[in-house]
Amino acid sequence: MPEVEKWMQTLYSLSELDQVASRVIDAAKDERIWLIDGEMGAGKTTLIKAMAKQLGVVNTVSSPTFSIVNEYQDREGKTIYHFDFYRLKSEAEAYDIGVNEYLESGNLCWLEWSEKIPSLLPERYFKIQLEVNDPQTRTIHYVREEENRL
Repeated sequence: MPEVEKWMQTLYSLSELDQVASRVIDAAKDERIWLIDGEMGAGKTTLIKAMAKQLGVVNTVSSPTFSIVNEYQDREGKTIYHFDFYRLKSEAEAYDIGVNEYLESGNLCWLEWSEKIPSLLPERYFKIQLEVNDPQTRTIHYVREEENRL
């Protein structure tokens, strides 16, 4: 786990979500695998919708809770994969859908509930952690490190 001072942290309300999404995108730079973690109801999919908007995604963005993975396109035709591993019973289920191929594709991949597939995660990724402060505000922590292994 990286040292605490390497993590960026921002307190935000829903009205500030677009600005926060923009800052997160800038911080991720060229990292292609993003882990978006937080408790149920923390706003993971809401943040992903805001990031997708910032990146020019042309599809409707929704949680892939039942499909496990959704595929989106931006205005330039680039593919973004959005995973939700919440319902997985084992890592083998992610392996069976070819998660490794998605993660190695070079396309942007957003992973919700990544703690369900720890041995399938690459060594490098951008980690986002959401915390619920109250019904109106969240704290977002994010870091781009190789030593991020959970």
